[in-house]
Amino acid sequence: PLVIASGLAWQTVYFVVLNEAERSVDAGTAAMLVNTGPIFIAILAGAFLGEGFPARLAVGSLVAFAGSAIIALATRSDGPAASGDVTLGIVLCVVAALSYAVGVTLQKPALRNVSSLQLTWTATAVATIATLPFAPTLVAEISRSGTDAAAWVGFLGIFPPAIAFTTWSFALSRTAAGRLGSTTYLVPVAAIALGWLVLREVPAPLAVLGGALCIGGVIVARSRGAIRWRRVRPAAG
Repeated sequence: PLVIASGLAWQTVYFVVLNEAERSVDAGTAAMLVNTGPIFIAILAGAFLGEGFPARLAVGSLVAFAGSAIIALATRSDGPAASGDVTLGIVLCVVAALSYAVGVTLQKPALRNVSSLQLTWTATAVATIATLPFAPTLVAEISRSGTDAAAWVGFLGIFPPAIAFTTWSFALSRTAAGRLGSTTYLVPVAAIALGWLVLREVPAPLAVLGGALCIGGVIVARSRGAIRWRRVRPAAG
């Protein structure tokens, strides 16, 4: 049941709702709102998985979120914005982030009984069945999009999710959900680096600053030990 629920929450609701949200808000806003997901993971893991609420995780996640928000603002396109109900789009982005967090929280206890490969395969199968109502539209649009577009959709649907979800589950079975969730703040940094190396897209200085904050926040969130505040006494005289 946990595996099925995680497949419905993360690999079904998350992707469908997020794609619908991006029809109403621009990609930068969507990315910024969805990046609240790791914060929701930390809250749910602390409340339901007994991971507590470490100060380093809270501080690091907030710093990394600030960095991802700066990246979203710095890389926002100047092209035409998505049309639609912006309020609805914002709400759907938050729902997507919550669905992602719920999916991860459900996966953690499920991995005590199944392997990462079993979890990924079963959750993906559940998501495939749940999204079958969209199959007729997919077939119709693929037939009009051409061979290249169809090949790219197939690649994006098979290889990145298979690798990402399997390695994620493997890592999740060996670390706390909240601390692992914070590492996803490195995704915007990786995207900037790949865009620079592969697409020759020179990042804006503000994006570089945001990337540095993301990396610093993840380091703090992943570090161990308590944060100690030292009281500075005024000098005598």
